[in-house]
Amino acid sequence: MKRTILLAALVAAASQAPAKAQDLRIGLGSAITSLDPQFHVVGSNSALARNFFDGLVNQDDRQQIVAGIADTWHVVEPTVWEFHLRPGLRFHNGQPVEAEDVAASLRRVPEVKNSPSSFLPFVRPITAVEVVDASIVRIRTQEPYPLLPNALSRIAILPRTVEHADTAAFNDGSAMIGTGPLRFVRYAPGDRVEAEAAEPQPGAAPLPWKHVTFRFLTNDAARVAALLSGDLDMIEQVPSADIARLRHDARVGIASGASNRIMYLHLDHAREHSPFVRGKDGQEIANPLRDPRVREALSLSINREALVERVMDGEGTPAGQLVPQGYFGFVPGIAAPKADLAKAKQLLTASGLPNGFRMTLHVTNDRYPNDGRVGQALAQMFTRAGIQTQLEAQPGSVFFARASNLDYSLIMGGAAAETGEASSVLRPLLATWNPQLGDGSGNRGRYSNPRFDAALHAALTTVDDAKREALLQEATSIAIGENAVIPLFSLANSWATAGKVHYRPRSDGYTLAINATIGDTGGN
Repeated sequence: MKRTILLAALVAAASQAPAKAQDLRIGLGSAITSLDPQFHVVGSNSALARNFFDGLVNQDDRQQIVAGIADTWHVVEPTVWEFHLRPGLRFHNGQPVEAEDVAASLRRVPEVKNSPSSFLPFVRPITAVEVVDASIVRIRTQEPYPLLPNALSRIAILPRTVEHADTAAFNDGSAMIGTGPLRFVRYAPGDRVEAEAAEPQPGAAPLPWKHVTFRFLTNDAARVAALLSGDLDMIEQVPSADIARLRHDARVGIASGASNRIMYLHLDHAREHSPFVRGKDGQEIANPLRDPRVREALSLSINREALVERVMDGEGTPAGQLVPQGYFGFVPGIAAPKADLAKAKQLLTASGLPNGFRMTLHVTNDRYPNDGRVGQALAQMFTRAGIQTQLEAQPGSVFFARASNLDYSLIMGGAAAETGEASSVLRPLLATWNPQLGDGSGNRGRYSNPRFDAALHAALTTVDDAKREALLQEATSIAIGENAVIPLFSLANSWATAGKVHYRPRSDGYTLAINATIGDTGGN
């Protein structure tokens, strides 16, 4: 009887104790191109890196700026910022984090070789980095740069000892030394990254996970199957077609949240004759996409609610501008347009095209959720409005190179507000193309409006938050008023978990071990 009482007491104690650290196995929907956190601006790399590295400041689950390596910062004068480092921070190798490490990390960014998409634009405004003492760093910019903290949230802080390390040194693990909640163990390219819980930084709660494995499973069906078979504890990028079914599976929990990524259409504004636009008789015609009435007709022919409900299986929100509600620079008065075929046809007639015209819509078929299916639906909607539309869906490896080469007339793309505010999409997509200034880097339609540029550039140098937001809203209103691009819908981010694992969604779609917890029951 004593043994029975003791056993019962132990069971009761165990049921009241917090869950013990255990292994966490995660299925990722995209592979990475490198472990070097300063090598390639692409979502899959940045998301994985955030598990191992911190920025001078970080972004929280809704992309608001919060403490990272620094716990406080302020503007000394319009072109000088001062950052004070959190006391007691150490890199995974035990080395204390000091201001010289911050300076070395920022110096390394322009030295990274062969980057497909460099982090340089985030640090280009910086003219000097001054180490005041071990815990204070001052950063000078050429002109007032109010978005410096947002930009610095994208730059991983590394120990000064790896300032000159090449990208290969990160991929083999020798330079994988950060301050994040996970410590690197092993990388098998194309297969997995293995990690273990790092010693918690001062003030941080310990992870409930002892070991974490990130597996690259780009096939949607394989990712879902691995979760249901018990090979994984969690997956990201849940296929929208499977979400309804999985919600009714008692073994699975779904965590879903609004995304920072907007799907949109880019149109050829620059050329008098566009390569994939023809008259109904197949003959070359003046580029109708340059006419704002035609662009409005295209927008009004789109049933955004149907795209979200029928094609995206409800996983998204119709959009009328390039950042979701709640983001800095969002314009409250601009809603997603309602489909109006009658008005679309009236606008085509007013533009001198009562019988419409022919065009080809180019989209990816492997980059965004349901991208090929969305393209099919759009082509049908345009055709019903009188614009006979052919669809050509391509792998991203082909599409993006040709789109950047301006080979197309009308394309569908996706843009994420990665700094948590509107300029991060307005500047690359709509600023007049200027490689020297870094403007219009993704402006594949070559839209150009001096009034838009003036409002945007004024916003980028205005320190006062209220004035800066008003300028961003002005720039948005100008561009959207002309249908410079045509917003479609914002995506939703989703994760599926098994057993007692729960996940707290993030608007940037990052899958972070610190957002995964152990609960008493399965589901979310």
